Amino acid sequence: MRKMLFVWLSMLIGLQAIAQNNQNIVGKWRTVDDETGETKSIVEVFQKADGKYYGKISKLLIRPENDKCVQCKDDRKNQPLLGLEIIRGIIRKGSEFSDGTITDPKNGKTYKCIITRKGDELLVRGYIGFSLIGRTQTWKLVN
Repeated sequence: MRKMLFVWLSMLIGLQAIAQNNQNIVGKWRTVDDETGETKSIVEVFQKADGKYYGKISKLLIRPENDKCVQCKDDRKNQPLLGLEIIRGIIRKGSEFSDGTITDPKNGKTYKCIITRKGDELLVRGYIGFSLIGRTQTWKLVN
């Protein structure tokens, strides 16, 4: 009886860990351009001490026209793309991550951001105004 209870509890704890990991966005992700389908970079998503999530470009897979964020309008202006923090201030709300921003280094524009994890993929949506006006990219987990 004790063995069965131990096995059952172990399975339950294992399933909870899998479920929590499936909703965690921390890790390295291959960005895939929603317009061209090209894999462009690796973005590392991490959590800071403030409890919010951030993401920076950790590897460039395609040589861009300019290796700096020339079009950025804030503290990222003319900063190198490699190491550039493109996701800022994301908060976890249930199974969704939102209330932060994402910056497109290609055009320097910053958008509101919602991120949802689906297995080994992140659905990353940048939008203005209401979430209906924007675009979504599917990023793939780097193993």
